[in-house]
Amino acid sequence: MTAASSSPRNPSTPGAWWRDGVIYQIYPRSFQDSNGDGVGDLEGIRRRLDYLVWLGVDAIWVSPFYPSPMYDFGYDVSDYCGVDAIFGSLESFDALVADAHVRGLKVILDFVPNHSSIEHPWFKESRSGQGPKTDWYIWRDGAPGGGPPNNWISNFGGSAWTFDEARGQYYYHAFLPEQPDLNWRNPEVRAAMQDVLRFWLRRGVDGFRVDVIWHLIKDEALRDNPKNHAWTPKQPEIERFLQIHSADQPEVHSVIAGMRGVLEEFGDRLLIGEIYLPMQRVVAYYGEASENGLGGAHLPFNFQLIEAPWIATTLGEMIEVYEGALPPGAWPNWVLSNHDRPRIAARVGPRQARVAAMLLLTLRGTPTLYYGDELGIENVEIPESRIRDPWALREPGLGVGRDPERTPMQWDAGPFAGFSTDQPWLPLTPDWPQRNVAEFGADPTSILSLVRALLRYRRARRSLSRGKWRRLPCGGDLLAYERRDEGERTIVVLNLGAAAQVWPIPPDLPELRIVISTNCDRAGEASRGSSILRADEGLMFDAS
Repeated sequence: MTAASSSPRNPSTPGAWWRDGVIYQIYPRSFQDSNGDGVGDLEGIRRRLDYLVWLGVDAIWVSPFYPSPMYDFGYDVSDYCGVDAIFGSLESFDALVADAHVRGLKVILDFVPNHSSIEHPWFKESRSGQGPKTDWYIWRDGAPGGGPPNNWISNFGGSAWTFDEARGQYYYHAFLPEQPDLNWRNPEVRAAMQDVLRFWLRRGVDGFRVDVIWHLIKDEALRDNPKNHAWTPKQPEIERFLQIHSADQPEVHSVIAGMRGVLEEFGDRLLIGEIYLPMQRVVAYYGEASENGLGGAHLPFNFQLIEAPWIATTLGEMIEVYEGALPPGAWPNWVLSNHDRPRIAARVGPRQARVAAMLLLTLRGTPTLYYGDELGIENVEIPESRIRDPWALREPGLGVGRDPERTPMQWDAGPFAGFSTDQPWLPLTPDWPQRNVAEFGADPTSILSLVRALLRYRRARRSLSRGKWRRLPCGGDLLAYERRDEGERTIVVLNLGAAAQVWPIPPDLPELRIVISTNCDRAGEASRGSSILRADEGLMFDAS
């Protein structure tokens, strides 16, 4: 990185930044430790902002840093309007936002409204059975014959109901018992949570990613979920039943519309929803159309690239179906990895991780890049003694552990990869002395240099940031498509196979010139009639 790399960029056009931009997800425990305790923090993120400008992203999404007992590492919130001392303070948060904005970077927060911590004052009052917050959580008597009110299962295994001796009733928790679900049918809960949004918006936040947004409303009658007859004991227990009544209820869309309304009080802010549902249901979370446009989430997260088989024809058909299913006025988005699912390089291997990066950054819509994917970090073996993920500890042997995708960012070849001056909370990759920002940033053939080149080219080409998407004919392991904005045309061809492939260039295309190869060695090469893609190679062509 040079001095010029840290200079401020021109702010995005109002009303357009999240359409043109690239979001970069930061898991704060693992990005940069500034105080030597082995855990990342907000000051660490602030010190690395120049790297993000150099890389070429437009916004950072920061996973939870609120006060929490850390049963689920911050997704169990005990104060929605504060910062846990592990991560810093409100002052360090304000400094992060200010410095990010000076550099032209937007800041998106992780909002966790479905459940709080069991230690939140709201829950403590609710469990007493007295006072105005009695109905702020989901309490029920047991079944007539004893036991939990219904058959709902926690996402981390076991019953989703825990009996509370103090109140003499069961409370519902879609995740850990230490994460009781709030009752979003209560208008007071909605109002309180909307005030939480306003608290952070007034501090300059540019948007929110809403955790498990499809869970917020449950079936009012609490009907049993139907059995999943395809389930086997080798699968997580949550899959024993189809989650028909415990999530994705019609009334949730009014809740989301209320959140959207709060953001619109503050101008050009972004609402993202985490949704693991079939694509036909995901697109419903854009909301109902009105004279002001769609009224749901701006971006219901599209996780198809995380879940789909890495097969060219499958991906091509999936992209076409998604594009065709989007409501009028909706803007697409794409995600390759996140803090809950194995990294892309762990799923498809290091060579295809380069191809995947080209796919992510050239599809139509807003991409989200997960920290460390620009280094091609693969699966990190976590010794049993160092497992931290509560899901892995509750359901061992099923491969559900999320620690491998949460390991520390690798900055240089110094002690602890430049992440900390002490032992990090999770292990580094075995090859961290070679796989780090300092080494890869100086290597023009590295995956980091490739990702940076893709981001720079995307920024310079309106065909990539806003252009239409059209699938092109191809066969075998190839996926080909065009991005076009008026006369500007960019062609992308990806070889998802381990053997060389010939791509017959459609006759309606002019002579093509390679601008980027995932192998970083073919820029400027011209093609007419056909083009040969080597194994595990992606090519981007200028066809203007």
